Amino acid sequence: MEIVASHAFSLKTAHGSAEMPFDVSLDWNVPQPQVVRAVVMFHGKGRDVDGYYRSTLRAAERAGGDAAATSIVVAPQFLNEEDARAHHLPDSVLRWPQGTWEAGTEAAGPVSISAYEVIDAIVVHLADRRLFPNLKTIVLAGHSGGGQAMQRYAIVGRGESLAGNEIHLRYVIANPSSYFYFGDERPRFEGTSFRFETASGGGCRDFDHWKFGPVDVHEEYVRQSAAAGWQGLEDTFAKKDVVYLLGTADMDPHEKDLDVSCAGEMEGPSRFLRGQAYYAWLHGRHAAEWNQRLWFVPDVAHSAGKMFTSECGVAALFERSSCQDR
Repeated sequence: MEIVASHAFSLKTAHGSAEMPFDVSLDWNVPQPQVVRAVVMFHGKGRDVDGYYRSTLRAAERAGGDAAATSIVVAPQFLNEEDARAHHLPDSVLRWPQGTWEAGTEAAGPVSISAYEVIDAIVVHLADRRLFPNLKTIVLAGHSGGGQAMQRYAIVGRGESLAGNEIHLRYVIANPSSYFYFGDERPRFEGTSFRFETASGGGCRDFDHWKFGPVDVHEEYVRQSAAAGWQGLEDTFAKKDVVYLLGTADMDPHEKDLDVSCAGEMEGPSRFLRGQAYYAWLHGRHAAEWNQRLWFVPDVAHSAGKMFTSECGVAALFERSSCQDR
């Protein structure tokens, strides 16, 4: 991670205050009545917030018409503890233990706040009618590690209740390494075909633990969301506006950032195959009430920029073009 985001916003919690780095395309602290769409872009493992932010701006330009002029782009940066040390950041800046924010883990400092509470705070700010009186849609999008975060937040997050009835939420989940399964079935692959079997875990004892499954949840935010039961969360998730974007060339089982833990490997050999299997599994459980879509981005491997500036990426973020459902 080379660049720290150029802006920061303040969060006030019961435990104290903190600063969250982010990039933003407009001054979001003054009224912006022209804005009808907000795209919040979540970076991957490398925390390259600037690259993700610029790719989203390019996608807005590719959308054409007034998409760029009527949208705000927000890109938060979830720093690691090592980033804070390397860049000599003030103690007030939030930082997480490496590789944990995607699961909603609490920050290492300066206050104990879940990464998902940060997402909540962004939604609340955008839903403030004093600032964005005409906002109609919030798109929460992420690639790779950010895609992992969006898939889990779409399940346990409070976004819809915080946004209110007048603002629609869409989740765009691009090329994540893994998915949350509500049950203990996992795909068994033979080449590119698969079937589902009940998994015992074998030597992989945590294959169904959070963030891969509903067992052994330590994150307080997730525990509170799941207190009423996972079945209700699953039923609600199936009805949400979710778009899965998969690059057809994201097939390398040795790609450097692929989750090769035993829990990750039990979901399939590559991101492209893991995504197809998960979509088939969840859709099979909710054939009657289903509002999710699976879109392929041809010939793209593990590249956020190419994914989100593709025709399907632009369609997912700005709804100004089309993409074929799979």
